[in-house]
Amino acid sequence: MKLEMLDKGQAPEVLSDSNMKELSMKNKISDSSADKHVEKLVAQLLQEVDPKGDRIEFLGRQFDLGLAWVHFDEGCGGLGVSPKLQSKVAVSLSRVDAPSCWPRNPIGYGMCGPTVFTHGSEDQKRRYLRPLFTTEEIWCQLFSEPSAGSDVAGLTSRAIKDGDEWIVNGQKVWTTLAHIARWGCLVTRTDPEAPKHKGLSYFVVDMSDPGVEVRPLRQMTGDAEFNEVYFTDARIPDQERLGDTGDGWRVALTTLMNERVAIGGSQAPRGSGAIGEAVQLWRSVDSHKKTASSRDQLMKLWSKAETARLTNIRAGENRVKGVPGPEGSTGKLAFAENNKEIYAFMMQLLGADGMLYGSYDLERSSTSMSSKTPQQAFLRSRANSIEGGTSEVMRNILGERVLGLPGDVRTDKDVPFNEVPQSR
Repeated sequence: MKLEMLDKGQAPEVLSDSNMKELSMKNKISDSSADKHVEKLVAQLLQEVDPKGDRIEFLGRQFDLGLAWVHFDEGCGGLGVSPKLQSKVAVSLSRVDAPSCWPRNPIGYGMCGPTVFTHGSEDQKRRYLRPLFTTEEIWCQLFSEPSAGSDVAGLTSRAIKDGDEWIVNGQKVWTTLAHIARWGCLVTRTDPEAPKHKGLSYFVVDMSDPGVEVRPLRQMTGDAEFNEVYFTDARIPDQERLGDTGDGWRVALTTLMNERVAIGGSQAPRGSGAIGEAVQLWRSVDSHKKTASSRDQLMKLWSKAETARLTNIRAGENRVKGVPGPEGSTGKLAFAENNKEIYAFMMQLLGADGMLYGSYDLERSSTSMSSKTPQQAFLRSRANSIEGGTSEVMRNILGERVLGLPGDVRTDKDVPFNEVPQSR
């Protein structure tokens, strides 16, 4: 997944699930008092730990001070205050080039962390959240399968109860950073006789288990940032389940909503990200390429990017009130389609130079997944309309949940999953 703020080491604002309202009610600190409190803690952090020093030490202290996810509970890397104040932390730390969890552990920070906080036990929160934030333990998300991509609920991987453990068999695909992940968020089927959305359960899986095999998937960029993962009699303790047995779809929605916010909902500075790269390239190319037509095209793209940015800011204010909702799909759809148009425009500006890609040697991404050149970004942007839910799925969500249009016909919604015809 490519995120606009990745290069700057900043994370977009990410919210947890429906308990956000309860979270805000727990803490009666006024906005002004909370703002001053956060500002004081940031100053304390920078005084106690050198941001140019050890990354893990700095991030660990940031977590302990409650500045990791400020809207989480105290002791879980938060302060129980408004999530809007997380941007204040990010801006203050970026000014001194402080280390960030986001570039090294984007899926952990943006998706798995909020899910563990929302649905995990107290033991799971204490065990997982701090090393996740310090990047000592990288996380991945194990949802999609070869025949269950857009329709995640149609997955066929199985988990069978065996005493206090679950035995998992199946295959996942397009799993970003699985090759370096210590833990994964896994959705698998535990009751094939229930309808497809009701027979799923959600687990934290140990990626070092001997029953877990990770194989690279090479992209057209030459990179292999994501993988296919095979489970062969992998064992997961029942205590690593998030949510109740059969409640996996509800837990998965927390991850999916946060994923769409993470991909498309970042509240980036004006003129940053892909459109900033396009403006910089337009200024640097030869004068004969700066035609009136190319200038007009650039301005149209800039206007669309700015509209999406302002919409994300408004949506972010709405998300403070509760669950990440359809606005995450709006931002994700706009991000994907805008990115593809912007990088295609950059290839037009480059002309024949756009074919000078460099090397297609296999490279296994281990930290930041940002693109190094416009050519690579152009190729990588093709995935933006697939990952985190396809643009077609986003349009369906917006049509049904925002515009109130009739939903797609779902003939298998209430049918036991083992009676639904399978494509394999």
